[in-house]
Amino acid sequence: MELFFRKLGSGEPLIILHGLYGSSDNWYTIGRALADHHEVFMIDQRNHGLSPHSPDHNYRVMCNDLADFFIRIGINRAIFLGHSMGGKTALAFGMEHPEKVKKMILVDISPFAYDLTATEEANSHQHILQGLLAIHTETIASRGEADIILQRFVNSLSVRQFLLKNLKRDSAGKFHWTLNLPVLAENLEGIFAGIIPENDSQSNTIPQFPLLFIKGEYSGYINKKDEALIRHLLPWSQITTIRGAGHWIHAEQPAAFLEAVRDFIGR
Repeated sequence: MELFFRKLGSGEPLIILHGLYGSSDNWYTIGRALADHHEVFMIDQRNHGLSPHSPDHNYRVMCNDLADFFIRIGINRAIFLGHSMGGKTALAFGMEHPEKVKKMILVDISPFAYDLTATEEANSHQHILQGLLAIHTETIASRGEADIILQRFVNSLSVRQFLLKNLKRDSAGKFHWTLNLPVLAENLEGIFAGIIPENDSQSNTIPQFPLLFIKGEYSGYINKKDEALIRHLLPWSQITTIRGAGHWIHAEQPAAFLEAVRDFIGR
């Protein structure tokens, strides 16, 4: 699949992968800040942004999308910065192609599976998708009308504003989603799947490249159990916490986030 991307700067390649419901557009400010020393590629993953839609949405096909991207652009090795679902895509790629990874930064995501029935994070995504699917683009007349519908499912104004960035108008003024909502809803369990097994039996198969986990202080995406497993199964990796941030660390605490990213890259 030929993914849409935005490119800034020059130098060592750095690939940014957004999370679920995100796009390359959400990372432009961070990408511009990192473009002073890097050739930054901000990619729209399949079924998001300006990239093509597909009935398939799992980490195997998204890993293949990245492999195709490397060939198309002519990249041999890169630094990866992946948020949430994008972090899992990056890690899946690193597991398959460790020689193509110089360093990797995973933002507020565990490498292990989430229980769709037992975690607050999983429940919130189910509510989000219900809300987005309740917005019928052929009948709404304004973005405000869409927000009123979404309020029944999502309390946070900032989260609703982020989600509704995916609601666009075409040349005729009609609304449409850039997200492939039915496919994302159908594949939510796969999106919450783990990349690394939670036991020792396969731990010796995990490639060892420099790896940093950045977690938000108020986020539950990397819990205490996850931290213990990360330290046990990936002892060469590092974990840092950004104070005053939730899941969208790069938007909530951009200065602290950039400092952590630059520090890790510069080591």
